[in-house]
Amino acid sequence: MDLYLIRHAQSYNNALPDERERVCDPDLTDLGRRQAELLAIHLATGRDLHPQPTRPWNVPFSANGHGYGIQRLFTSAMRRALQTARPIGRALGLRPEVWLDIHEHGGIWLDHGPEIGILGHGGITRSELQAGFPDYLVPDEITEEGWWHGGQESLEAAAGRAARVAATLRSWAPSDEKIAIITHGAFATLLLRAILGEPVVQPVYYHLDNASISLIRFRANGEISVRYLNRLDHLPPDMIT
Repeated sequence: MDLYLIRHAQSYNNALPDERERVCDPDLTDLGRRQAELLAIHLATGRDLHPQPTRPWNVPFSANGHGYGIQRLFTSAMRRALQTARPIGRALGLRPEVWLDIHEHGGIWLDHGPEIGILGHGGITRSELQAGFPDYLVPDEITEEGWWHGGQESLEAAAGRAARVAATLRSWAPSDEKIAIITHGAFATLLLRAILGEPVVQPVYYHLDNASISLIRFRANGEISVRYLNRLDHLPPDMIT
């Protein structure tokens, strides 16, 4: 089974010069929407629309220009991931499947200042999701109260989610499917640690830029092959964030 690990495109919070202005569930920026569109075209066609001057190992980015052959597309329930999945789903002819466990570390929260402190927020509601993303496959856990019911998630809880996701991915290893998941920067590090059997807490990070693609191959015999990380050939240099 091939896993294409995709970080969402640039969000409002990613572009903030002052984190005190962050919102709890940001939309994509205009740049982020353009990143997502180029990513979608690339995944569907395999073409490098904006090739870089140099490329590691002097090898082509994709499989002979015929697209990636992705058969299932998963996304977190956070708006920036849902919005990234929209053009990809259309380009690939797939219905994005919302997978709650692949959301960003921390959940949906906002610091309201010293008098109130950090409060959790429900996130997108079922009716909002169905209205804005009508083709998506939505789990029953998303209700009119949203889907997030905690405050600010701990690192330990996020690592537990990553372990669950990694176990599910390993169980799919005997298949020959190609799947993609649209997730988030910090959670991607936790997921890669879980997949590779690394300690949860360590000063080692996997930096993934917005709209980047990473490929991890799961073999039926239990072997895992990291084919590449953080590929961005589908974006021109001035759109890399």
